Amino acid sequence: MRSRGISAPTRRARVAALAWLVLCALLPVPAAASWAFCDAKAAPSAADKDRLLRFAAIVKGELERSGAHVALVARSGLDLSRVAQRYSHAGIALRASPETPWAVRQLYYACDEQVPRLYDQGMSAFLMGTDDARIGYISLVLLPEAPAAALERAALDNRLALRLLGAEYSANAYAFSPRYQNCNQWVAELLAAAWGEPDRGADDTRAARSAAQRWLHAQGYEPTRLELGWWLMRAATFVPWVHSDDHPAEDVLGGVFRVSMPTSLEAFARRQAPAAARVELCHAGERVVIRRGWTPIADGCQPEADDEVVPLP
Repeated sequence: MRSRGISAPTRRARVAALAWLVLCALLPVPAAASWAFCDAKAAPSAADKDRLLRFAAIVKGELERSGAHVALVARSGLDLSRVAQRYSHAGIALRASPETPWAVRQLYYACDEQVPRLYDQGMSAFLMGTDDARIGYISLVLLPEAPAAALERAALDNRLALRLLGAEYSANAYAFSPRYQNCNQWVAELLAAAWGEPDRGADDTRAARSAAQRWLHAQGYEPTRLELGWWLMRAATFVPWVHSDDHPAEDVLGGVFRVSMPTSLEAFARRQAPAAARVELCHAGERVVIRRGWTPIADGCQPEADDEVVPLP
């Protein structure tokens, strides 16, 4: 499959522009997408592609040097700074991917088909799913041997991965309901299947997803709390892949969505595997900043004393 980039809101969606900021970044959608909110964004320039290709090579080099075979990976995409989120989209990077080494297995929404799909995307194309090619961030969570091996097996198990794929997409899917699913929620449920092994033999998707969510809840998984207020909740009704009927009534009345986001996935992985390591990389101008540890890089990709800074070759 080929990457098509993140879709951008059309004029008809501008009333929902702020609501859009809280949504999970849509992964490659067909360029010929024909219904509102799924128009493909403009293709990056040759210079932007070159920049992101060079950045992807550094990311893959970091993964290779780690000795890992799998990583929980998240990238910046949409500007979510208004809701204090740097990362919008997560997936599983696999050295043994059937696509190419370190391709990212992830969920995306196929606009023309109006269904969610699983997708294996090379690291370069994964990083091109951003609204701003001039600056970007990627986070890698590297797990200890036992949880890493379990996650790799689960992610490469096509039958299991597809069994956890919900039939209906909602960008703001409630983390503890099988009614809808978003891209990060699929990752959360895959983590549950890998580490908790709830109902692995079941063929029924709803049952498998419900079991995964029960395990996540029992383990103290905390989805990201997005506080929108009533006016953004109202604006969200104009977006066809945003829903509220799966959320608790008290949350909806309070203008709150509790959604799986990369930050909640990383926090959960760290609690489950305290020895997990995190590497964050960002690019800005002609430099790349690499930080090893759980403290985020400063906004603007500004390096600090202990960070590694390398040129973007």
